[in-house]
Amino acid sequence: MNPGTFVAQLHRRDRVLALSGWLMVAGLLMASVAALFDTRLVLGINPWIKPIKFFSSIAIFLWTMAWLMAETDARHQRRLILIRWTMVVSMLGEIGLISMQAARGTTSHFNIQTPFDIAVFNAMGIMIVANSLAVAWFITALRPVTSDRAGYLWGIRAGLLLFVIGSFQGFMMVANMGHGIPGPDGGPGLPFVNWSTTGGDLRIAHFIGLHALQMLPLVGFVADRGWSAVSARPRLVQGAAVVWLAAMVVALMLALAGRPLLAS
Repeated sequence: MNPGTFVAQLHRRDRVLALSGWLMVAGLLMASVAALFDTRLVLGINPWIKPIKFFSSIAIFLWTMAWLMAETDARHQRRLILIRWTMVVSMLGEIGLISMQAARGTTSHFNIQTPFDIAVFNAMGIMIVANSLAVAWFITALRPVTSDRAGYLWGIRAGLLLFVIGSFQGFMMVANMGHGIPGPDGGPGLPFVNWSTTGGDLRIAHFIGLHALQMLPLVGFVADRGWSAVSARPRLVQGAAVVWLAAMVVALMLALAGRPLLAS
């Protein structure tokens, strides 16, 4: 499938989510330009790095959900309308607040310096919870598994479930009031992602959980096309999901022990 065909099909599957993803790309370009001219530092890095990361991540998320809309049961259209718009509104609100705080030259997450910052942080939390619940509800709207596509359809289910687990793992960062163990946040980190190279970082397990949404359906897709034993395809995907969950748990245990994924 060439890129043009892929984009056209993405829009056919869900135009609202697809267009919202392109809006994130536009925001990514604007944040990237802002980063070139903004010389300020927040926690040791350019304030636009966080919006750039979130614009990228949200675009991928929205496009993934647009693609998966084709795998839902037509009987659940009313439910899917609510799910779709919950995702769009919550993600637009989240990235809008992150970008606003970047423009102000301050942090967006774990910021309780002023009543306004507390309100922003709480609003972001509400939006993430709403989006995570929408994804969980989306699982119940999926079409039944068929034997000819069992790997892919089980991959979708496993990916969505691990995404929800990864989303709610974010509450550990809220309880810690930061992602670094030991804190505070900031200091040396890996390029772009800024995962700590001197201590534990809760963002790594969070990242692994969230991106199961892309990887496990891909594993299932490949299994359906390259694995001759039809009955083995779901087991292959389920095994991959267990390995992915184990990687998430290991990353979480490393973070809680105050150990970096890669030391400086």
